[in-house]
Amino acid sequence: MRQLRQPRLAEIVAASLRDDILSGRLKEGDLLPRQEHLFKEFRVSLPAVREAMRILETEGLISVRRGNVGGAVVHLPTPERTAQMVSMVLQSRNATLDDLSGALLYIEPICAQLCAARPDRMTEVVPVLQEIVAAQQDQFDDAASYNANARRFHEALVAHCGNQTMIVVLGSLEAIWSAHESNVWDEARTGEEYPPDSAMASKTLRAAIRDHEKIIAAIEAGNAERAGALLTRHLSATRQSTLESSRQANITANLVGEIDLSTARQAVR
Repeated sequence: MRQLRQPRLAEIVAASLRDDILSGRLKEGDLLPRQEHLFKEFRVSLPAVREAMRILETEGLISVRRGNVGGAVVHLPTPERTAQMVSMVLQSRNATLDDLSGALLYIEPICAQLCAARPDRMTEVVPVLQEIVAAQQDQFDDAASYNANARRFHEALVAHCGNQTMIVVLGSLEAIWSAHESNVWDEARTGEEYPPDSAMASKTLRAAIRDHEKIIAAIEAGNAERAGALLTRHLSATRQSTLESSRQANITANLVGEIDLSTARQAVR
């Protein structure tokens, strides 16, 4: 018979403290009790407590401050860390931008449908999307701002779909795509071929804004099927320019670290 491995004392202590953090009994910024208190509470050795601290620190659930005012500070899991971890897994599997784009093409329209199905969409979804499109129009001539606002539109669709699982999981994929798309366009702007034909580029960007406006109108009308279909067509058209030169480029985890997922974090809260 196969003998089951018994969990180590450090793992038991870490599991208990982890549950306190994830269940909300310990809040962001709280200090864990000092190690001397923990080893008395759990009736384990001090080395076991220290190892439990290392486990939680590796998971990003605490950060240990040294010195007289030191201690273990509690941190809740963040969308940034999730996106970073997913990007590392994708990089280890040699996933490409084309692969990531294909996943988003199938899944992101579901978020548009969920947005359209929300009974509170007129207060919680539509104003947010309208504000982003207004910024796209106001900053139309600023290429960097335009691209950032375009990504914000798609991230907001996910962040306000109302399904927490989609917000976290798909939000991570959106963040990874945003990081890589921004990198592609940053490299393009430094190349000799940039800027592209201004008339054609302007026409394409205006068409993208009109797509966003149509998607908002479908969400506003509560037409989930149309919202999803419009987003599918929009993604199919707009992703081609990014993928044209980078379709087989691999996902790179180091690009994801600087992405701001504040919109998704607010939605999760």
